Amino acid sequence: MRQLGVQSDVTGDVWAGAGSRSAQAAPLLRRAVWERGEHRALPGARAAQAGAGSTGRRCQYRGQNRAGEAEPGGAGAGRGRSAPTCRLPSPRDPRWRRRRLMAAAGGSRPRGRRAAGGWLPCAALALGWALGWALGAAPPHRCRPDAALLPPALRRLAGAALLRAAVPRLRGGWSPCQLYRYRPTGTGSARPNGTGPCTRGWHYALPAAGLRSNLVTQWDLVCTSRWKVPLEQTTHLLGWTLGSVTAGLACDRFGRRSTFVVSLVLAVPLGLSVTLAVNFVMVLVARLLFGAALAGAFLSLYVARLELCDPPHRLGVTMVAGFFWIAGELLLPGLAVLCRDWRVLQGAVTMILALLAACWWCPALLLESPRWLLATRQLERARKTLQALAESSGPGSDNGSCHQESFLAELESLSEGSPQPRYHAVCEIFGTRVIWKNSVILGFAAFIGSGIRHCFTRNLAPHLPHFFSSYFVLVGTEAAACLFICLTAERFGRRAVLLLCTILTGISSLLLLALTQYLLDLIVLTLSVVGVAASHAVTMLSIFFASEVLPTVVRGAGLGLIMGASFVGKAAAPITAIPNSRGFFLHHVVFASFAILAVLSIMLLPESQGRSLPQSLQDGESQRRPPLFRRPPREDHLPLLAPHGIPHDYSRLAASTKRMLGPPAPPCEM
Repeated sequence: MRQLGVQSDVTGDVWAGAGSRSAQAAPLLRRAVWERGEHRALPGARAAQAGAGSTGRRCQYRGQNRAGEAEPGGAGAGRGRSAPTCRLPSPRDPRWRRRRLMAAAGGSRPRGRRAAGGWLPCAALALGWALGWALGAAPPHRCRPDAALLPPALRRLAGAALLRAAVPRLRGGWSPCQLYRYRPTGTGSARPNGTGPCTRGWHYALPAAGLRSNLVTQWDLVCTSRWKVPLEQTTHLLGWTLGSVTAGLACDRFGRRSTFVVSLVLAVPLGLSVTLAVNFVMVLVARLLFGAALAGAFLSLYVARLELCDPPHRLGVTMVAGFFWIAGELLLPGLAVLCRDWRVLQGAVTMILALLAACWWCPALLLESPRWLLATRQLERARKTLQALAESSGPGSDNGSCHQESFLAELESLSEGSPQPRYHAVCEIFGTRVIWKNSVILGFAAFIGSGIRHCFTRNLAPHLPHFFSSYFVLVGTEAAACLFICLTAERFGRRAVLLLCTILTGISSLLLLALTQYLLDLIVLTLSVVGVAASHAVTMLSIFFASEVLPTVVRGAGLGLIMGASFVGKAAAPITAIPNSRGFFLHHVVFASFAILAVLSIMLLPESQGRSLPQSLQDGESQRRPPLFRRPPREDHLPLLAPHGIPHDYSRLAASTKRMLGPPAPPCEM
């Protein structure tokens, strides 16, 4: 059964006026038909090329025949080229009406406040994410000497002599977890006959990560208690996982903006509870909930920002948000040096989040997604949101103003009849075939990219012993991965770049797994840096790819599951960071094997470059896998608000909307 859909795109300018070439250019709307994922024009809708400026247009001008020549006595004879007339599907076709309505909420290039509203919160959320690195940084330490363990003749020693008599000396410095034990003797001199655990605490070489006090020094999370540090990191990542899944469900039920604001509001008291924690158990619980709130804000902002963009700007806007995230991570060391104490640092980040919640309470900075509102039939809210977008587009030409007024007048009638909203549950994904396949593959790729990163960072540790050096190198690899995606994913397609990054990750991992002891240190360092950057690119692109192929009605819940899988992969690193790093080799082998399996599964994905976002489950199921080295044609798009007013082709939108919102037809049995 054929499934046809129409999407409009601004592709050129039509010169207006009789023979005047200096008239103001108006947007030319091109319509295309998509059949089974391929770009094919309707019969009779193709027009021959009329001059160099009309190459690729599928509109037939008045006064021209199908060959593009002027007809004798035609409407366009003896004057300039008039407006195009396109042969379109019937407006009574429900699929055509649905596509046309969704084009109205398709998005545009964000400008001004909307751009700031989608980008600036990323820096604050990155501070909350990177905070765990500073709180759990273990400084160099040694046992405090205990004079009670020394023989009477040595108890009067002080300074360096007391340290030499009480603490064993190792090749790299003083023993971090042992003290000498002496056999009781009546002689004046004594020799140690063994070692034992520390009895009077530890002396720390501060500051650590710019802080004079953190979780490690507050509760002595070293030696026999050092397993509590990866436990805290795992708990925090578990909070991000639960927050992603929960916020995804809330996004599809209550809206993107509402979930974002509520998550930010909840993050403030939860951050204060971390600041005021009196014991380690309270820290674990508070960090778990704090991470869940941050994940909810991140996911809802990600989806809302994506759905307000048109196809050519989706990747660029998302990557700019990634650079804001990296800027927030770079700000953390400086903020830690200024605060000096972990409680003050946590409080400062919480106050930044409180300021963010107070400012972003204003709807002008972040509007609700009109695409989601129309997909769920919330027409009254959709009308208000579209009207706000129309008013924020700025003044245009006289024609644009007239078109805008007529369009807004039609939007007034959208809410007549009060149709009931229709929501979709995440369990509906499990009943699909294509959507489920895409979700599993991209979730698996995100899991691999996050989990295998620890295999590379562990090889960097001997070369970057200091916290700041390793931190800035890791953040630098994130910036390199983000820049690489910006330069390649829009040119070569999402699937090809994801495949390339996964291959680089797998090859680097296998080489380090098999040949580390035989390779030069420079080669090991190079492979580790390439692997870190490639694995981060795999995670970023998998999440972005998933957001483009998941339908609007379940995009929040589906993307929440995929992000949750990536955080589960990140949690593999602290779990393996136990005494003596037991289990690291098995961790490396498993993830290297999974990376090879991910390379094969990525070939089954569709290509979303230049395509409009799918709205319904039927749209998601209609996606097809094109050949790898044959780029699919770009789908046409129509900005939500053109810079010079709303195009006249939005006319009769209300009537089409009302007809589309009738009772849904029963599903066809295959």
